[in-house]
Amino acid sequence: MFQFLSWAVDYLAPLFLIASPITSYADQIVSIHRSKSSEGFSLDIPLIMLVASILKVFYWFGAYYDKMLLAQSSLMVAVQLALLKVSLDHKAPALVQHEPFADASIQHGLHALLQGKRPYNFWRWNSSKPYFRFLAYFTAGLLVIHLLLPFISGSPYYIAFLGYFGLAIEAILPVPQIYKNHIARSCKGFRLSVIINWLAGDTMKMSYFFLSSEYIPWPFRLCAIFQTGCDIYLGVQFYMYRNLPSSTKEIQMHSLGNSALG
Repeated sequence: MFQFLSWAVDYLAPLFLIASPITSYADQIVSIHRSKSSEGFSLDIPLIMLVASILKVFYWFGAYYDKMLLAQSSLMVAVQLALLKVSLDHKAPALVQHEPFADASIQHGLHALLQGKRPYNFWRWNSSKPYFRFLAYFTAGLLVIHLLLPFISGSPYYIAFLGYFGLAIEAILPVPQIYKNHIARSCKGFRLSVIINWLAGDTMKMSYFFLSSEYIPWPFRLCAIFQTGCDIYLGVQFYMYRNLPSSTKEIQMHSLGNSALG
């Protein structure tokens, strides 16, 4: 029995992890495309997963962790780009028109933070181009550091920063959706299949990270523990809100862009 579990952890779990971007988000992509609406789905999910996955890809060049996890991160980038595209194509129009970083002063950003708002309306832009432009600049910046600044990219402190920061970002993945569900008192727009796949993925990740014979850095393990707890609470929300009428705030879900997380 122990040999079978060891075999499953070393061979089946990695395959599941590699496929998890597709199994976790394909249904959400199809659902948004069919309904022609991304209402109730937090655009912060693609943001979190894209930034985290890009950081993990660059982290590999310093930590050389398991290649299965590198493959998963690379596939996640592609899947999240597709999810972002379809969500932007079918998102509700903004109530307030604004230009990206129209007032990019530090004072303006700090003032927004102190008021509990999103600085510069970040990731709440009207058109689709700024979203992909930000991701391109972010990736290009990391690439410049990796190729042209070896004294930084080769530093163990920089490598550790990429790992812990990237995985910490991924660990907070459920938080925006938890907040949005709490405000709306509803889980409408967020597919049950996604949370089921998240929980299944958490089970596989925890097993693989703690039982596998492969090299798994501690940032992966610590962040997996936190994310598992958040995903479990998301499941609790589905149970709590299953028979409750949704709040009127759910109708104007896109107005949550004025909050820090929504």
